Amino acid sequence: MTSSILSISGLCKTYPNGVRALDDVSLDVPNGMFGLLGPNGAGKSTLMRTLATLQDADAGSARLGDIDVLRDKDAVRRILGYLPQDFGVYPKVSAEDMLDHLARLKGIAVRGTRRDVVDSLLRQVNLWDVRKKALGGYSGGMRQRFGIAQALLGNPRLVIVDEPTAGLDPEERVRFHNLLAEIGENVIVILSTHIVSDVSDLCANMAIIDRGRVRLTGQPETLTRGLVGRVWQRAIARTDLEATRAALPVISTRLVAGRTLVNVVADASPGVGFVPVEATLEDVYFAAIGGRLEPVAQAA
Repeated sequence: MTSSILSISGLCKTYPNGVRALDDVSLDVPNGMFGLLGPNGAGKSTLMRTLATLQDADAGSARLGDIDVLRDKDAVRRILGYLPQDFGVYPKVSAEDMLDHLARLKGIAVRGTRRDVVDSLLRQVNLWDVRKKALGGYSGGMRQRFGIAQALLGNPRLVIVDEPTAGLDPEERVRFHNLLAEIGENVIVILSTHIVSDVSDLCANMAIIDRGRVRLTGQPETLTRGLVGRVWQRAIARTDLEATRAALPVISTRLVAGRTLVNVVADASPGVGFVPVEATLEDVYFAAIGGRLEPVAQAA
C-alpha cells in the first residue's frame, strides 16, 4: 500500500487561556516513520489531536492525497489509526473480545472476516498467546501493543502514535520499536515523542517542535551531520554554571560523577578547557529548542 504525502500548512491553534499551542505549523510528512520531537507542552499532542479529527484548528490546512483532513473528518477516520498518549482499556475484557468489538465499530461487519482480522493483528503484535487474558492484567508494554493492534484495524493509510514508549522498560521498548518499524514500511506513521532515542532509532524523517513552532525539519543523520565539529564540551564547577550560560551558547548540561559537563555549540573552540565531542541527535534537539540553530527547510 502506498500513501500520499501528508501536507500540513499554516496550522494555528490558541486555547481559551491564551496558550498558542500551534503557531503557523507547516510540514510535509512522507510515507514511512516520521518523528515529531519536542518537550512536554511543545504542541505535539495538539497537532496529533487536530490531525486525528479530535479538535479543530483556528487556521491552516492539512491534506492527505485528495482528503481535506480538517474538513472531511469522516473520510479521515476511515483511513486513520490512532494510539493516543492516554489509551484506556476495559480491564475485565480480554484482548480478543475487545479487539473484536472495536473491529465491529470500525465497520468490519462479517463475522468470519472480523475473526481473521483480529487473529492476524493479535499475532502481528505478539499477543496471540495472551489473547484470552483480561486487559487489566497486561503490562504497560502489552497494553501499548494492544493499542497498536486497534490502531491498525481497517488497514489505515495514516497511523498516529502519541508518546507510545513513555514508561516502558527497555525490553518492551525494543519490542515496540520493532513493531513500529514493521508498520512504517507501508504507511505514514507519525511518532510523537519527547524521547530522542525513539526518533534516532526509528525515523527516516523528523521535525522538532517547541512552543508551538517547528524549529527544525529533516533527516536525523543529516541534521546531526550539520553539527559535526561544532559541539564542544568541558567540565566546570556547578557554581560556574550560570556564568557559563550567560557567556556561551550552552545547549545542554549534565552531572557525571560529581562534575557538571556543559555542551556548547560553536564554529571554533569557545575557550580554554573545551574539547570537541561527537555530535548526536540529542545535541541537535537541545540546540534547536534553545534557539541555537537556524530553521532548516525540508527538501522539496
